[in-house]
Amino acid sequence: MKITFCCTDTKAEPWLQGLAAALPGAQISVWQPGAPVADYAVVWAPPQQFMEEQQGIKALFNIGAGVDALLQRRLPPGARVVRLDDAGMAVQMAEYVCHAVIRHFREFDQYEAGMRAGQWAYRKPRLRQDFPVGVMGLGVLGERVAKALAQFEFPVNGWSRSPKVIAGVRAFNGAEKFNEFLAASRVLVNLLPLTPDTQDILNRDNLARLQPGGYVINVARGAHLVDADLLALLDCGHLAGATLDVFRTEPLPAGHPFWNHPRITATPHTSARTLREESIAQIAGKIVALARGEPIAGIVDPGRGY
Repeated sequence: MKITFCCTDTKAEPWLQGLAAALPGAQISVWQPGAPVADYAVVWAPPQQFMEEQQGIKALFNIGAGVDALLQRRLPPGARVVRLDDAGMAVQMAEYVCHAVIRHFREFDQYEAGMRAGQWAYRKPRLRQDFPVGVMGLGVLGERVAKALAQFEFPVNGWSRSPKVIAGVRAFNGAEKFNEFLAASRVLVNLLPLTPDTQDILNRDNLARLQPGGYVINVARGAHLVDADLLALLDCGHLAGATLDVFRTEPLPAGHPFWNHPRITATPHTSARTLREESIAQIAGKIVALARGEPIAGIVDPGRGY
């Protein structure tokens, strides 16, 4: 079995060592232009040359949950694209989103500012039922986030393309229920995959449907959000704030309004990082299963984009 590793901006050696330990007997190497075709590949943002040369490869294992960058390439015919199901990212995402929601709901940002200014002051407690949280995208990460928020007794709405049943979550599905979902939510969490249908979905028309004083948390992809529309709704007061972990251009360019906006909290695409050991174990298990002709989870439908 031949496995090639082609991951942009990723230190290869720890991955190679881990894959070798998990798949004894496999030939594992870093891809170089002109290399022979492998059976399987572990990839992140591989160049198009890789795709052109690896005709006949059986499967591409993406080391992140999002596959939008990979699907922008012309894939080798017949190659399956396999994403990580979780590999430790779901609990990280739940931590991040719950922190952002609770920080806004409890007004901890206001307390922090007051203490820095030497002010010892209380704020009137707010009611959870006044802060329904809408989670867009109920895949592995979205379901974990929705369940975690429900544990804090927030009203939780969930929207997905197909029907989902999650305990403690009011489910909406399909385009015909999207506006109703937005109107039922005050805090909006975006965990959708990036596809042509979802690009720019966080636009002025949609965000304006949130309840007054709305709050936006984007942890999916920067291209979901229309930056100018968010800024306009913050400035007019319809939105109270936003927590953003992803951006159209990364790193976020110097001088971008998000850097210093008083109602935006920005983090450097760190809400859920790939955990190498867990990822290697999952990828190795799926490679073994595929080699045996067994079904695996996480195969991407290129037509849907996830």
